[in-house]
Amino acid sequence: MSRLIDIAYARSGDKGSSANIGVIAYTEEGFQYLLKNLDEKCVAEYFRSLGPKQVTRFELPKLWSVNFVLEGILAGGGSTSLRLDNQGKALGQAILQMPVEITTKQLEVMKRGWQR
Repeated sequence: MSRLIDIAYARSGDKGSSANIGVIAYTEEGFQYLLKNLDEKCVAEYFRSLGPKQVTRFELPKLWSVNFVLEGILAGGGSTSLRLDNQGKALGQAILQMPVEITTKQLEVMKRGWQR
């Protein structure tokens, strides 16, 4: 099974008590996969143990990217949270470990045109 890191990279950070995670596909085909398969529900479930109150997805098609805002996930944010990652910087790396169901053929198409 593949992981999200095989078709995308990510950046994340804090916005008060909330965090945002940008997931950027390496190829247009990868972006189409993100649009169809990486929605608010699966991201909320993936980070369920951190207790996001709400997850909202924003699409950035010209950047082959989706951005998620996870409200309340940082338990107060950088200046008040006692969490180890109180600024949400590790969330981007965490989401890249998400398993994704992609066939070998799909993965070849999504990797065409870029080298990691």
